[in-house]
Amino acid sequence: MPLRSWVPGADGSLFGAENLPYGRFSRRGETDARRGLAVAIGSYVLDLAGLVPVADLPPSLAGQTLNGFMAQGPEVWSAARSRITRLLIDHNERAHVEPYLVPIGEVDLHLPYQVGDYVDFYSSEAHATNVGRIFRPDQEPLSANWKHLPIGYHGRAGTVVVSGTPVVRPRGQSRPAGAERPTFGPSTRLDIEAEVGFVVGKPSMWGAAIPVPGFADHVFGACLLNDWSARDLQAWETVPLGPFLAKSFATSVSPWLVPLAALSAARVRPPRRDPAPLPYLEDDADPWALDISLEIRVNGDLVSHPPFAGMYWTAAQQLAHLTVNGASVRTGDLYASGTVSGTEPDERGSLLELTWNGQSPLSLSDGSSRSFLEDGDSVVITGSAPGPDGTRIGFGEVAGRIRPAPA
Repeated sequence: MPLRSWVPGADGSLFGAENLPYGRFSRRGETDARRGLAVAIGSYVLDLAGLVPVADLPPSLAGQTLNGFMAQGPEVWSAARSRITRLLIDHNERAHVEPYLVPIGEVDLHLPYQVGDYVDFYSSEAHATNVGRIFRPDQEPLSANWKHLPIGYHGRAGTVVVSGTPVVRPRGQSRPAGAERPTFGPSTRLDIEAEVGFVVGKPSMWGAAIPVPGFADHVFGACLLNDWSARDLQAWETVPLGPFLAKSFATSVSPWLVPLAALSAARVRPPRRDPAPLPYLEDDADPWALDISLEIRVNGDLVSHPPFAGMYWTAAQQLAHLTVNGASVRTGDLYASGTVSGTEPDERGSLLELTWNGQSPLSLSDGSSRSFLEDGDSVVITGSAPGPDGTRIGFGEVAGRIRPAPA
């Protein structure tokens, strides 16, 4: 049976008692507003810092970010989750918990963790195949290494921003088709990439790899992520190394961090791998594919619904590969799945694919069309997953609006 909460409207919502994602909030309109940690329950946020002294919660939940709590590891995470769940379903707890509920419409949400390093992967076979066909139509779409390792690059942690933060159109070099020399100016091919991000809680030791079965011992939770991409800058600079200015200007994440513990019912087996992965990437005994459904809206119009369950490499394999050379991870490290795309045209996770590099522009309900993003455009990515006993788990949204490049 689904959990029943005494919080009005929580039962049946995407933020029900089975979910309890963590975030950080301040009360809107208050001068010098305090920012504190919270969980979402129905259409409310539960002020954890206020509850710590009276509800037997870890003191780390009274901190300014989740980092201190996440660093304490799975036993503390599990105990705190159990305690918060009990507070929100036991009617005997209502009297002393209810004063710490704040309507979500009365708060501003902030980035709930301090980001350490940021790594982005490239793990959707459909996406990688589409990109290969667009740019290398006369060659094999996948590179020779693609089915042997999770390809990734290190991004810029300092420009990870919370949902709702405006995104300024980046400037940089590009070389128009047929031109001999590059030009400098605002990107004209600004794109999105719908992804799922994972945040490390428990750090690892330098020189010690994290095996696939160690994933849940180190990763605290998941969020939605938009890896904004300037395709014209990317095409010019990504030879011979990886993305640089085309990606580093902004990466948006959703404000709610869904604990792995809330996603147990969403676990599914990943696609069959051929060839079989090397032993350190083998995950038959402990698969971590997740049945997360994404939706992408541009200016309010639904343009795609990418399925995360079909990703070729899982988050557990990505973490194993990230650390197999001895690289350590720290609390707050963020790594992303790479663009989530399915095999159908309306399951593609980027405008590059949806418009086939501008050859087939999207038609929007206002009569306009888009090959890539224009100034003023709004992009909203939402996501949900199966929860226990027929419930659904929500991730909230990651949203951003494009502002013009600086003069």
